[in-house]
Amino acid sequence: MMSAPVMHVLLVSSALFSLGIFGVLTRRHAIAILLSIELILNAAALNFVAFSRLMGHPQAQAFALFIIALAACEAAVGLAIVLGLSRTAKTVWVDQIHLLKG
Repeated sequence: MMSAPVMHVLLVSSALFSLGIFGVLTRRHAIAILLSIELILNAAALNFVAFSRLMGHPQAQAFALFIIALAACEAAVGLAIVLGLSRTAKTVWVDQIHLLKG
């Protein structure tokens, strides 16, 4: 079975990370921001797997599994917060939420 060179995997990972950062900085919708954070976490997990395969240490793959579990928890908690905000503020647009202002 042929595997992709590590440089190609790192390029894909950096593209995912860049798209995630771009999404976090430019999006105004709360769910789009959560999806962008997911992209950033997936890029980090992909880096761990690539370097684990390069160096031959399986501990980095355990970190990648931890990142996947963390991303699932982040999605659940983030969506719960977005649902709570949509019920109280009647919007999910981040720039229109002014709940903490006096």
